[in-house]
Amino acid sequence: MDAALDAVLHALSLSGSMAWEITWALILGFALSAVVQAVVRKSTVVSLLGDDSPRSLVAAAGLGVASSSCSYAAVALARSLFRKGANFTAAMAFEIASTNLVVELGVILALLMGWQFTAAEFAGGPVMIVALAVLFRLFLRERLLSEARAQAGRGLAGSMEGHAAMDMSVGGEGSFRRRLLSAAGFTATAHVFVMEWAAILRDLVLGLLIAGAVAAWVPDAFWSAFFFEGHPLLAKLWGPLVGPLVAIASFVCSVGNVPLAVVLWQGGISFGGVIAFIFADLLIVPILNIYRKYYGVRMAAFILGTFYASIVVAAYVVEFVFGALGIIPDRSGAKVPDEGVSWDYTTWLNIVFLLLAAAFVVRFVRTGGVGMLRSMGGAPGA
Repeated sequence: MDAALDAVLHALSLSGSMAWEITWALILGFALSAVVQAVVRKSTVVSLLGDDSPRSLVAAAGLGVASSSCSYAAVALARSLFRKGANFTAAMAFEIASTNLVVELGVILALLMGWQFTAAEFAGGPVMIVALAVLFRLFLRERLLSEARAQAGRGLAGSMEGHAAMDMSVGGEGSFRRRLLSAAGFTATAHVFVMEWAAILRDLVLGLLIAGAVAAWVPDAFWSAFFFEGHPLLAKLWGPLVGPLVAIASFVCSVGNVPLAVVLWQGGISFGGVIAFIFADLLIVPILNIYRKYYGVRMAAFILGTFYASIVVAAYVVEFVFGALGIIPDRSGAKVPDEGVSWDYTTWLNIVFLLLAAAFVVRFVRTGGVGMLRSMGGAPGA
């Protein structure tokens, strides 16, 4: 009994240490995202996503980055855009960018694993979008698309529908700076910040707990054998294929899967395998079930197959291009934080950014945010 209790406490200790290590970076990432969303109106998105041309896909990616969301909200928003007339391919590109090409993910990757993983995120994301667009052009038939459109029109609820439908940006005229620094700008930023945190918190906590448990309980020898660490070429070929499968089984999405990515990287998965694991946050089992509700069984299966293939392609490109450039980092540079709280730069940064977060929360509560929080689940947007 004592041994089991010690094991549980060790896992929780690792989870807590990881949470403390990334707190300031998460607050910074979500604050920057909130600033952008405070001045970018969602109502402008649909008109720019009318087809699957390169121009529309670039716009979809850019707007997705600006509309940074948790995976559930991103999937709900993509369905809403599709129902309002956006091209399906462009809506999927928007969905990918709003979860995998975002500031908070890049900051956490750089902090826990190294800048190379952040660079790979922003290099691999566009490759994934291009690969997906090509696959859709080749294999997406009008009949399947019509079935998906009819199913989407039924408006079946998924998750985070209310959050996805909210537009908290600042209206009116004026420059970006003037709108942002206004009282309305501060309120909008606070509202977006708190709502994004509320949307991601469940997955973040789950991801930290899973990562702590895996780090504490799964022996390194298992991962080394599973990822063929002793066979460099085979490991590079195997990692991108198996990374998404591990992600699907983990049930963790958005930035919540980064702590587990650290554990997998230490365990021997390839560089491309890590990127494939991170990009597969839109294929976890609960989200696949939401695709089924939104678009029907056939389209959900089509999304699973094409997303998986595009993730693998992007991961292979990242693996071999970064390898050719000699910038794949050493595994020893990434570690699961286990020191707990100490008076170092992390603690000081956490104090500063926790004060910033507190200011946003106070503003959120004083300006009617609690009522918005209650409607996060909400009903599907029209």
